[in-house]
Amino acid sequence: MSAEPGTTTIVGLMSGTSLDGISAAAARFSDMANGVVSAELLGFISFPYEPAQRERLLEAMRGGDAREYCRLSFDLGGWLAEAALEVMRKFRLGRGDVAAIASHGQTLWHEPGHSTWQLGEAAVIAERVGVPVVGDFRVRDVAAGGQGAPLVSIADALLFSHATRSRALQNIGGIGNVTIVPPGGMFDGMRAFDTGPGVAVIDGVTRALVPGTAYDIDGKLARNGNAIEPVVLQMLEDPFFTAEPPKSTGRELFSSSYIERFMASCRSVSPQATDADIVATAVSLTARSIGDAYRKWVPAGVEESVLSGGGAKNPALVDAIAAAIAPKRALLFDNLFFDGEAKEAVAFALLGYLHMTKRSGNVPGATGARGARILGKWTPA
Repeated sequence: MSAEPGTTTIVGLMSGTSLDGISAAAARFSDMANGVVSAELLGFISFPYEPAQRERLLEAMRGGDAREYCRLSFDLGGWLAEAALEVMRKFRLGRGDVAAIASHGQTLWHEPGHSTWQLGEAAVIAERVGVPVVGDFRVRDVAAGGQGAPLVSIADALLFSHATRSRALQNIGGIGNVTIVPPGGMFDGMRAFDTGPGVAVIDGVTRALVPGTAYDIDGKLARNGNAIEPVVLQMLEDPFFTAEPPKSTGRELFSSSYIERFMASCRSVSPQATDADIVATAVSLTARSIGDAYRKWVPAGVEESVLSGGGAKNPALVDAIAAAIAPKRALLFDNLFFDGEAKEAVAFALLGYLHMTKRSGNVPGATGARGARILGKWTPA
C-alpha cells in the first residue's frame, strides 16, 4: 500500500491506563480545501502485553529505582517498535510509505499543574523501525499551564464532530474522558475533561477476585451482581469528582491501593457481597461518575454521547452509562466510524501529523493551557 500524492501516512501508537497492550493504527491524512483535515484508517492492530510486561509497568507505577525506570523505558521502546513494525507488515506499508511514527508511550506519572512522564524511548523506535518518531506529546501543554489531558480533543473536533449538532465523545479506557464538541468541530465552546475511572477499577477488581482473568468478559460478572449503592455514593465523595473542569487524573488516584480500599468498603458495607456484586459496584461507580459529570458540566443541549475505548466493549457498562446519562442518547463509536479501540491511536497519529505540519495540537479550552502549542518532540530516523 503505497502513499498517495498529497497525503501523509502516520503510524500512531498508544498504551493507555488500562495496560491491556499497545494499540497501533496506520492512518492517512490530507488537508482539504476548506481547511478540514481528512483522515483514513488504513489498518489497526492491538498488541497485547504479556503478563510479565504488564506487571513491570504496574510495578514501575507503584515505585522503582532509576535503573529499572531507565531499562523499562528502553524495553518499552522496543515493544512499541514491534507494534509499529507489525501494523506496517500487516497492511503492506514500507518505510518509504510512512512519514513518521507518533508514539504516546505509557504514562508512568501524571500530576496536573506540575509534571507528566511518559515512558517508551523514541530513539529505540526510530532505530528499529527506520522511520522518524514524534513523541512526548503531553509535556508542552503541561509546561504551558495545561493539564496535559485530554489530548484526543483535537481529533474529536477535527475528525469526529457532527455537522449540525453538538455531541459528547466519551472515551472509556482505564480512565474516562469526555470532549464536548460544537457542530462542525468548532473550537469555540469546546471543553473536555476526565470523568474519573473508565475500566481501571472494574478490571482491577476483576483481576483480584478472579485470578487469571484480565477483565470482565462481556460484562458477565457484573450482569450477575447487584451494585452496593452506599459504596458508590461513598466513593463519589472524592474531591476529584466535585472539582470543576479542566481536570485530569490517572492511576495516581485510581491505583491498586484505591482498588483494595474499594473492595474492603464493599465487604464492610455488605458482608454477604459476592464477587459479582463487587464487580457490579465498580461498573456502577464508572457509570455514575460519568452521569454526574454530564449533569454538572455537559450542556443540556448536547443530546448524544458517543462511547469508545475498551469499556465500550462491555455491554453491562454501556447499559449502565446509558441509564446514567439519560435522557441523552448513548451511541457506539464503532457504529458511526470504525473500531473504537483504534480511536486514541488515530488521535495520536493526527497529533504527529499536526506536529509535522507545524500546527498546534492542544485545545486550550479543554486542557487549560495558556494558549495553542505545537505538541511533541521529533526524533529523526
